[in-house]
Amino acid sequence: MTELKSRPAPATIDETLDLLTGADYVADRSLATVLFLSLRMRRPLFLEGEAGVGKTEIAKVLAQALGRRLIRLQCYEGLDVSSAVYEWNYAAQMIEIRMEEAAGKVDRSDMERNVFSEKYLIRRPVLDALTGKAGGAPVFLIDELDRTDEAFEAFLLEILSDFQVTVPELGTIKAEEPPIVIITTNRTREIHDALKRRCLYHWVDYPNAERELEIVRRKVPQANSRLSAEVVSFIQKLRQIELFKVPGVAETIDWAGALTELDKVALDPETVSDTIGVLLKYQDDIARIEQGEGRRILNEVKAELSAAE
Repeated sequence: MTELKSRPAPATIDETLDLLTGADYVADRSLATVLFLSLRMRRPLFLEGEAGVGKTEIAKVLAQALGRRLIRLQCYEGLDVSSAVYEWNYAAQMIEIRMEEAAGKVDRSDMERNVFSEKYLIRRPVLDALTGKAGGAPVFLIDELDRTDEAFEAFLLEILSDFQVTVPELGTIKAEEPPIVIITTNRTREIHDALKRRCLYHWVDYPNAERELEIVRRKVPQANSRLSAEVVSFIQKLRQIELFKVPGVAETIDWAGALTELDKVALDPETVSDTIGVLLKYQDDIARIEQGEGRRILNEVKAELSAAE
């Protein structure tokens, strides 16, 4: 594994913006500002917004740009301490016990110290994030926190307060330097105020047309310029109608990439219908677009872009 060479955090908001842009993340100044403050104040950054707007990507870009390890805790319903923090390698411990018994070692306290040592400790994301060295603390991504239950949220609150965790058999393990913590949520449920108070907050919204077009140009540089403009304009209008799940930026990039793979240089009704599954993932939404809404939006897009030329 290639050793990462950590770099210092940006010294200004402009440097933070340049850091994101240099990694092809097109951010607005408000995001750069709160990210700069999070790094400077060593406070967790709480990112809220719809799925697919680029919240997770911020942590990935930050880890890459700063030369830090990215440790990701993917949250889900039923997530517990053994999956998130640590657990013991019980199979290896049992083998060690049997070997010591076979060798005639019967001192119970020595055996206990041996099997409950670092050698048999399996570090899960939380504990792994707390063991980074000073000057090279990892980026710790707690992704989709709203998928967990309130009990785990309360446990996480303790971790974020002191950046330490207690392993009963070993004692308290405290971070030499707190990790750079990024927490994301899709707002499927409200997160308790006690946790939010320990974080800096930013709502990650859908980008405007200009910024989304720049994202497509950076992420799908091989796409035809006319096609990119039509794709972005179409999706911007699609977000204005009532759908069960509107497409995010991730879907914009996927659609532009898919159309480029099909050698398309512009949108047409047939192409929209054939590839709509890249954008929309619910049949009721797809049916609405195919029943005429898609053609109406496409006509508006063509007319507006032609008028602007």
